[in-house]
Amino acid sequence: MKELLYLKDDQLKEFIEKISMSYRETFSDAKKVLDKYSIGVAHHKVINLISLYDGITISELLKKLKITKQSLNRVIKDLVKIEVIEFKKDKKDTRLKHVYLNDKGIKLFNEVFDIQKKRIYNALLNSSSKEVINFNNVLNKIINEKI
Repeated sequence: MKELLYLKDDQLKEFIEKISMSYRETFSDAKKVLDKYSIGVAHHKVINLISLYDGITISELLKKLKITKQSLNRVIKDLVKIEVIEFKKDKKDTRLKHVYLNDKGIKLFNEVFDIQKKRIYNALLNSSSKEVINFNNVLNKIINEKI
């Protein structure tokens, strides 16, 4: 592992390019489904988070996505328009709205997930257990690194 301490800029650029390309390919797989609903990657990111955090609040979505309220509002309006999300007021604090996928939203999420799952599953299946664990650890470190 000591050789990693001496990574050159070109090697890091190549690594960043591979992260970008893997992101692009994973999301381009789902483009046909997203196009069918006339939505894009921003919409998918919101749908994905709502599926992971059932009942997430708008405030929590903003924190996780690190976007402006205005940007999120545009996406939320589109998702309401195509009738894939619903809101429920918090029982204790009625100012808070919780966002959920409805049946149509779950169907949409599953259509996209099933396509993306194939690429990820095949890559993981063709990797050793050690590679999968190390890859996951590195991804977590990239996500959580404070600069």
